[in-house]
Amino acid sequence: MSLFKLHTPFKPAGSQPDAIKELSENRPGKSTLMGVTGSGKTFTIANVIAKQNKPVLILSPNKTLAAQLYEEFSQFFPENKVCYFVSYYDYYQPESYLPAQDIYIPKETKVNVEVERLRVEATASLVNRKDTIVIASISCIYSLGNPYEYKNLAFPLFIGQNIKRADLLKQLIFIQYLRNDIEKNYGTFQVFGNAIEINLPYQKEKLRIEIYGDTIQNLQWVNKHNNDVIKELDNVLIFPAKHFVTTEEKKKAAIESIKTELDQYLPNVKNEIYKDRIYKRVMHDLEMIEQTGYCSGIENYSVHFDGRKFGEAPFCLFDFFEDFLLVIDESHIAIPQLKGMYEGDKSRKESLIEFGFRLPSSRDNRPLKFNEIEKYFKDVIFVSATPGDYETKLSKHSVEQVIRPTGLLDPKIEMQPRENQINNLIKQINETSKKGFRTLVTVLTKKMAQELAYFLEEKQIKVCYLHSDIKTPQRTELLQKLRLGVFDCLVGVNLLREGLDLPEVALVAIMDADVESFLRDKRSLIQTIGRAARNTESKVIFYTDKITKSMKAAIDETNRRRELQEKHNKKFGIVPKTVKREVVKSIVNIQKAIAEASKMKKSKMERDPEKILLNINQLEKNMQEAVDNLNFELAIELRNQIADWNEQYNKVTHQS
Repeated sequence: MSLFKLHTPFKPAGSQPDAIKELSENRPGKSTLMGVTGSGKTFTIANVIAKQNKPVLILSPNKTLAAQLYEEFSQFFPENKVCYFVSYYDYYQPESYLPAQDIYIPKETKVNVEVERLRVEATASLVNRKDTIVIASISCIYSLGNPYEYKNLAFPLFIGQNIKRADLLKQLIFIQYLRNDIEKNYGTFQVFGNAIEINLPYQKEKLRIEIYGDTIQNLQWVNKHNNDVIKELDNVLIFPAKHFVTTEEKKKAAIESIKTELDQYLPNVKNEIYKDRIYKRVMHDLEMIEQTGYCSGIENYSVHFDGRKFGEAPFCLFDFFEDFLLVIDESHIAIPQLKGMYEGDKSRKESLIEFGFRLPSSRDNRPLKFNEIEKYFKDVIFVSATPGDYETKLSKHSVEQVIRPTGLLDPKIEMQPRENQINNLIKQINETSKKGFRTLVTVLTKKMAQELAYFLEEKQIKVCYLHSDIKTPQRTELLQKLRLGVFDCLVGVNLLREGLDLPEVALVAIMDADVESFLRDKRSLIQTIGRAARNTESKVIFYTDKITKSMKAAIDETNRRRELQEKHNKKFGIVPKTVKREVVKSIVNIQKAIAEASKMKKSKMERDPEKILLNINQLEKNMQEAVDNLNFELAIELRNQIADWNEQYNKVTHQS
């Protein structure tokens, strides 16, 4: 019997049944799923997961795509544990040194508390249960705490257990929980007489422990908001509050190891300024570690705490798994990212070491090298509409998923000359809009996107532009407005390729299609063409004066797929249907929710402590609801508002 129970209202169709069968039969192994846009690759992978009995790690190139996958797999497997593991920084500026300008830039971060909780939830779930699916971004290859220490430092509690309250509190503090009777954040605990309440990072409910004498009498999951008892427990396992935990003995050993490295390294530093700098910095860090168990930048000493050899691979999320299925989504993007992350980190560290800001061992606080990552490719499925050479050569089994369950065909491709191209584009956009559909126009540069958008606007076209300078919330809002018809046309650069699901788009126009480049190679062109593959009325226009090698390859592949799709539809009497998908999670709605949550009527409220507290309580409920729905932009905004109103409350009560 499978660990995973798949919930779905529909059965596999199109190429999915054959793909599911072939991928399932060739587990464990190295496989590639080449699935055209809209063919239901995620559904295929969900069916493969449902047929095997081990944990699953799904890697995504970025947070946005990871969030989409997290939502989909949570719906596919509601009875199993689906987790989300991405970088917990809302803002991250790495430590660096610019020698030419003699500028040292300290590390600066802003941690998202809820995402940090989700990371701990993921590792705790992997330790505690096999039916776990973790959706992670590429950042999971960065150094993480020792999984063996993490597992060994977890401790069980059960009804009838003999334990002194003081000993239990010491154990909690030892595994990084903080006592805080005021702010009940994740990773804290509170003590009320014979009761201890713990806000576990991996659990939405709090754990209440009642001790009478030296015996545990009650264990309960309790609602954090109204204190209702949700469930009575016989036993529970408490995992550390953070990934970086260690024993007192290992801390002492790490301090001695750091001192030894410093003593051996200093004679090799010829510049007296750099020598003095590194000595003072390390001694300050050692004092902090000795006194508090922590220092700023402690991760740079990770090799000493882990007991690894210099140059040895650090622990990461992979090490929390044993035998597992690895799925790499959008592998044509993810694999180059995995290959390049180590070198980028290394070049930044070299300057810090050379100029006396860090010890050489800081090199070992790093992401995995690609050859270290490859060791985990034992049971792996690469998923992409355009797999790279690496995946294709490595895979022993390649599965093609060309036929869509909807019967939709790959779009027809037209050629238009560059001469008079803007007039032709305007005509095409207007014709598409009259049918009730939208247009995507892709150009080569940010400047071109803005200039073309401004020109089209002058021609009375409802248009917006999109490129990398547009931040994620605004980007999402623009796409939602496009779908809703606020805009008829969107002009962009390479952001119009992976991860966009826009059924309303019936025209994709590719400007300068004959300029051979990264944005106009075969893979990029096929990905861009795929944006028009969810609508029966769709077509793609290449504005070009010649047919390049990349264009020909993309056109030939599109025509090959279209021919296979037409044959399948004719054989089974299938009539293609446009994809229908509700417009949800609009940033517009998020902003409305923020506005509703922050209606303060300040003239009456700013001086009334009771009303301020009521408002803060409402904001906290709205923030928790936003977090539960993974609307982190809203949650962050509400958190900032709560801080402002707490400050106002303190002022009012102090004055009174």
